[in-house]
Amino acid sequence: MVPFCRSAVSDDGTSEREELAAWLIGPARLSGNAVAVTSGLAERLTRMGVPLHRLRIAMRVDNPLLTAWGIVWGPETAAEIFTISQALRESSTYVGSPSQHVMETGTWFRRRLDQLGPEDHTVLHELAGVGFADYLAIPVTFANGIIQPAVFATRHGSGFADSHIALINGLCVPLSAALEAIAMRRSTASLLATFLGEGPAAHVQAGAIHRGDIVETEAAILLTDMRGFTPLSLVSPPSQLLATLGRYFEAVADAVRAEGGDVLKFLGDGVLSIFQVTEDGRTAACTAAVRAVSRVVASARTEDLPPFVAALHVGPVMYGNIGSPTRLDFTVVGTAVNIVSRLEGIAKASGETVVCSETFASAVPATLTRTIGRSAIKGLDGEHEVFAMAVERDSRA
Repeated sequence: MVPFCRSAVSDDGTSEREELAAWLIGPARLSGNAVAVTSGLAERLTRMGVPLHRLRIAMRVDNPLLTAWGIVWGPETAAEIFTISQALRESSTYVGSPSQHVMETGTWFRRRLDQLGPEDHTVLHELAGVGFADYLAIPVTFANGIIQPAVFATRHGSGFADSHIALINGLCVPLSAALEAIAMRRSTASLLATFLGEGPAAHVQAGAIHRGDIVETEAAILLTDMRGFTPLSLVSPPSQLLATLGRYFEAVADAVRAEGGDVLKFLGDGVLSIFQVTEDGRTAACTAAVRAVSRVVASARTEDLPPFVAALHVGPVMYGNIGSPTRLDFTVVGTAVNIVSRLEGIAKASGETVVCSETFASAVPATLTRTIGRSAIKGLDGEHEVFAMAVERDSRA
């Protein structure tokens, strides 16, 4: 028989419950680590006699692509972080679930899983099907009014005792204190990454928030642009035009992120991305950029996207905050950025899908490129050789 939660008193007169609450408010909160908080709470509750076999805490996030993230713990496996998409919020997995009840009512939810009926949510039946016997979800309320669900489940046949439930419910406020700052930081990071890109977001969070906070770096630069966007915008309804742009932007952004790059700007129908040169060298960055373009070309064919062009260059850039005293932008500037812009124009005029500079071509295998002649590039003296990339062509380009 698993004992009820003890109310033992330590040598200094502090109860175990008070010690756990103090740990959540103090060391756990200051750790800044949601996994450590969740694991530490679960392990401490287990030592106090709570028959805990699953702890899952979900936290909403300010992100147009995700609705929540969280941590799930089990005694046999390490705690793991999970994410929940916006689409799941509208699915049967969430609608009518105990988590929805907790988030919308701010009250706790308890159900014995060996006494379920057909009216009970599928989440409860799924847990019962894998051996869980009791379920408790409590509200963890942040200062901004957002309520997060923390779910406790046990496989013990007798379920949670009343004292277990009282202990867990009594930890709502300390648990909120431990998680709120962590959740707010992650929400901010998620929002920054969505609008700035992973690399810029990391720089901003590290303190690069002032005008002129710029670092010099080297990067492979990719600029993609739709063909025929202006005529398309004149004949397409706004909703259709935005849907087309959205699919195109998604294809480019997914390809860039998949190859380790950062999308910095959506410029009308263009997308500016970079692949920073690291200790792996210039060739690695340029090759990643080529792979990203190949992904976009494949998407343009399979997903019926409009034709596009792409330009590639590699060189030194200034990377960071520029703008006015009242409006800042995190971007890259420099001659290399200007060159890739001119190359994009050459791509459109030449009929090629992807072109690159001589500097870029020299950093990748010669089999990937072929010369298309010399051309004047505004901002540079003389004429310079321009190359077409041997990626799979979009047959409509």
